[in-house]
Parts: sequence; structure tokens; C-alpha cells
Amino acid sequence: MTTTTYPNVRLLIANEWTDATGGKTIPVLNPATGKEIGTVAHASIADLDRALAAAQKGFDAWRKVSAFERTATLRRAAALLRERADEIARLLTQEQGKPLAQARGEAMAGADIIDWFAAEGMRVYGRIVPSRNPLAQQLVLKEPVGPVAAFTPWNFPINQVVRKLAAALTTGCSFLCKAPEETPASPAALFQCFIDAGVPAGTVGLVFGDPAEISNYLIPHPVIRKVTFTGSTPVGKQLAALAGAHMKRVTMELGGHAPVIVAEDADVALAVEAAGGAKFRNAGQVCIAPTRFLVHNSIKDEFTRAIVAHAERLQLGNGLVEGTTLGPLANPRRVAAMTQLVEDARAKGANVATGGLRIGNEGNFFAPTILADVPLNASVFNDEPFGPVAAIRGFDTLEEAIAESNRLPFGLAGYAFTRSIKNAHQLMNNVEVGMLWINQPATPSAEMPFGGVKDSGYGSEGGPEALEAYLNTKSVSLMAV
Repeated sequence: MTTTTYPNVRLLIANEWTDATGGKTIPVLNPATGKEIGTVAHASIADLDRALAAAQKGFDAWRKVSAFERTATLRRAAALLRERADEIARLLTQEQGKPLAQARGEAMAGADIIDWFAAEGMRVYGRIVPSRNPLAQQLVLKEPVGPVAAFTPWNFPINQVVRKLAAALTTGCSFLCKAPEETPASPAALFQCFIDAGVPAGTVGLVFGDPAEISNYLIPHPVIRKVTFTGSTPVGKQLAALAGAHMKRVTMELGGHAPVIVAEDADVALAVEAAGGAKFRNAGQVCIAPTRFLVHNSIKDEFTRAIVAHAERLQLGNGLVEGTTLGPLANPRRVAAMTQLVEDARAKGANVATGGLRIGNEGNFFAPTILADVPLNASVFNDEPFGPVAAIRGFDTLEEAIAESNRLPFGLAGYAFTRSIKNAHQLMNNVEVGMLWINQPATPSAEMPFGGVKDSGYGSEGGPEALEAYLNTKSVSLMAV
């Protein structure tokens, strides 16, 4: 087991790493051991004021940099992230818990996302519109919206930052991020790549502290012109309301409860491999993780046996140990939540086919769990589990499965398995989600839209659509005199 020395993480203001005013810090714990491995600086209002002033200066400088040079800078940052991926992955695993291979994959995927957005920034075009007056010229200009305030979660400390960061920077915005206090070192290492790539001072900033205090101060502040958040639906609604009160542009990527529809004609082995792998990635702590498994009754028993076998083959352990395929949950709160979900489902008639228990007394380990014959009133079928628990329920018709998929207010991601083109088209046109994967695991990419509908948020963090939220559109008509 190889570790990288875990740092005491500081605030990033005007390209300088600095202690918080008064030196206040927050402990950082390793979820595999429960032991403190470092600290992170706790920003005060005075620190936020310094960070905001730096973000404004950074925007004033960065917006004047040509799109060509912005692209080159982002590509340098991506190259540095790839060079440092192994070291960053070890930091990420120590603070978040996921297996080292998954942590390295997150860092490498982050570099790919930066590269894509870097290139896309070269294609932020306005247009010339033919005028009704031959003496006038009409133009549509695209301009950066301004300094961005971003709020990101602990489950993907690099990936959830980098989608927002790359989209903001490639369009000419500056970027002030409140990253998670539980997982601060990996985003700090990501930001260092941008500093070393040559962004002007204040173009990127990083703060930590009390989440409510920081959001309540940054969002209304006149320097901030755009807000982007990834996290739970209740918190997202609060932040969106606050941003709306101050007329701030908002992108929200919120919670989900992803249905998995396994049709009567599905390839069961493929469904188990694809959906099972997606279910237990990052110990199920993924916003797009499969959660509600809706399986045709004719193959439900076969599917249940196969996914139980899949879960029981997983190697639970410290993410730094070679061979580990399922790490600990990120914090003790998730262990308590999993225990409560399983107990509730069992009390309402579900069968615990495997798992269902905390493992060991050290760290936040919870066994991969399969719940069979889950009733609709069980909490696990209504509240996002965000952990290594898969809940299975049978259905008789595809219409019944689609209706259950759409029953909840969530609409982030969905999965389906079928050999029928007719079924596939019915699913594409009727399942109410922002992202749907058919006959495959989740394959999000920078070039495809990433976001949800209904209570799962609005706006996109992928594809050309992601850039629009960071741009103002200006209409100009120029008359010759």
C-alpha cells in the first residue's frame, strides 16, 4: 500500500495559497480508518472578501486573453493533470475512499474534459444578421458572464469541479469555488495545475469553510454573476432561490434516483455486468448510479441471482490496497443512512438477498447489498440511497415500468436493457430523464449534455450547451453616419 503525504490544505486567493484569517482549520479524515490525516483552512468573511476581489481582478484580466491563448492555457493545465494523476489519485483515495484505480480514472477523465472544453472555447461564435436597413450592420456578440461561484460535492472532488471550471475558463470567466471540506486536497492539486499553466492571478480561487455561510455570502455578492451547484435537491432549491432573488444565472445538477428497466427480452448477463458495475462504482455514491432495478417478472429471479453473485465478488477494503474494488463510504453519515434504508425495506417486506450490514469497526465500510421484492412504499424506492444498495422490483409490462420510472420527482439518469428497437424507442420517448443509457453502463463524456430534468436540476455541464450558461448574448446594431 503506497501513500502520498497528505497536506494541510490552504485557501487559494490571487494565485497564492494562504491560511485562513485567524488560522482556523477543519480536520480531514480518512474514511477507511476514521483517522485524521490533515486539515483544511476555514475561510472567514474577510477571506471571502479577498477571494471576491481577486476573482474580479482575475476576470478583468482573463476576459481580455484571446480564445486561442485561453485554449492553450487550458491544454497546458490538462497535460499537467495527466502528469500528476498518480499522485493526485492517492490523495483522492485517502480523503474520499474510492479504489485507487477509480481515483486515477477520475483524474485522467478530468484532463480529457479540460481538453474538450479548451477546444470548444475556440468555437464560441457570434453572428452577423442581415439588416432591414442597408446602412446598418447587425451583430450578435457572445461575452463572458463574469466571475462564477461554484459549489461542488465530495463524491467526485475533481470531476465535479472540472466540468464547471473548464466551461467557465474557456469562455473567459473567472472561477471561485467552494469545494468540499471532506475532500480538499485533490481539488487543490487540480487548481495548482491551472496556476502552473499560467492563468492570471485571481482567475481561479478556492475556499473552504462553513457551506451555508459561504453560499449565503457569495451568491448575493455583486461580484458574482453566475452560480453553479452540484449536490442534493433540497440544498439546490435553496441556492437557486437565493440566486433568483439576486438575478444570478444558475446551473443546477441535483440528486437522482435512476431507474434500470430490464425488459423481458434483455441480455441478462449484459444488464448485470453494466448496471452492476455502475451501481457499485464509488460505493454507489454517484448521482447517476442505478438505484431502482425494475426487472420483468419472467427473468427477475435469474437477474437477482446474477447480480447477487456480482456483488459478492466485489473486494471490499481500503482503496489504496491492490485488488480493492469497493472502498468505504465517505463518512459515517452514509453508513447510518444505509443501515436505516435496509432496516426500513426489510420491515416493509423486502428480502435482503446479500449484504445489508456494516463491516468492521474501523472506517465506513458497508457490504454491497441487494434488496429483492422491494415494495413501493420502502424508503429505498423513494429516497436516493447514494450508497452500495440496489433495490429490485418486478413488472409485467413495459408501460408499467416506465410509469414507475417517472413516478418520482427526480429525472437525472436512467438505464434500460432490451433487444427490441420498438422497446428502445418507447423508452427513449417516454422515460423522463436528462440522460438515458440503453444496453450499456453510464458513459458520460464532455461532448454530450450532462444534466437532469424535474427536481434533478436544470442546465447542462456537458456539450456545447454547457457553455451557454457562462455567456451573455449582446445584440448590436451599427449605423453608418
